[in-house]
Amino acid sequence: MNRIRKTQTLLALAVATAAAFGTVASAASLQEIKDKGVVRIAVANEIPYGFVDPTGAAKGAGPDVAKHIMEQLGVKEIKWVTTGFGSLIPGLKANQFDMVAAEMAILPQRCQQVAFSEPNSSYGEGLLVAKGNPDNLHKYEDFAKSDKKIAIMAGADQLEMMQKLGVDDGRMVTISNNADAISTVSTGRAAAYAATSLTVSELAGKSDKVEPAAKFEDPVIDGKPARSWGGFAFSQDSDDLRKAVNDELAKFKKTPEWKKILTDYGFTDHDLEESTKQTTEQLCAAK
Repeated sequence: MNRIRKTQTLLALAVATAAAFGTVASAASLQEIKDKGVVRIAVANEIPYGFVDPTGAAKGAGPDVAKHIMEQLGVKEIKWVTTGFGSLIPGLKANQFDMVAAEMAILPQRCQQVAFSEPNSSYGEGLLVAKGNPDNLHKYEDFAKSDKKIAIMAGADQLEMMQKLGVDDGRMVTISNNADAISTVSTGRAAAYAATSLTVSELAGKSDKVEPAAKFEDPVIDGKPARSWGGFAFSQDSDDLRKAVNDELAKFKKTPEWKKILTDYGFTDHDLEESTKQTTEQLCAAK
């Protein structure tokens, strides 16, 4: 592509982006939101993080916590905005909404574009095992030290994780979808199924023949735990709103109500405990 055509293309993309998100304006202050009585909160329709159900009700770990926080702040109404995950940060920067409640992972590259609350959630890996966990499995590393077989979904990240942990390829049982995990584990074709903690919890809820491995330990891959921390996102000039949300979130996380919200959506006790182990400052500075 020549330089002139490339410049024209970039200009066209800029115009299209501006048209999609409108004119960039300063974010509304907390007082302005209170005066209007309405806050605009975006989700990306991802279960169980943040989604709008067929009745139009916003649900998920992010929205349910956000509802409580806004009630405590005296904001009477929430206008829910549904958009693609990739549009959350551009839309926030363009003032299309005041806040994102999608449990977006707090990552250094995202911290350069938007401001995050302290973590509301943490989600990592898990193991689906037969009822009673007969092989006493609690971490991915257990398979590097035994002859037990581990089931993995074709194309999933867990394949690379197992390889890096030294698990022999011959002891990996590949399945085509999550639904096959229950029969694979319950019939003994594999001793466990490796997946995210939320996937494991969802599968365990569908059969009394399997369960999540208790006291699960996150795998350490390349020296780092395979885990994410999700929080609420704001425009970088929404400091007063972010601070107010942080204050209420800190109080709410000490209550049984907060725990119930997250566990009802499949987060484990281990996930809840881990959500307090990292601060946003640490996550934004991570390399």
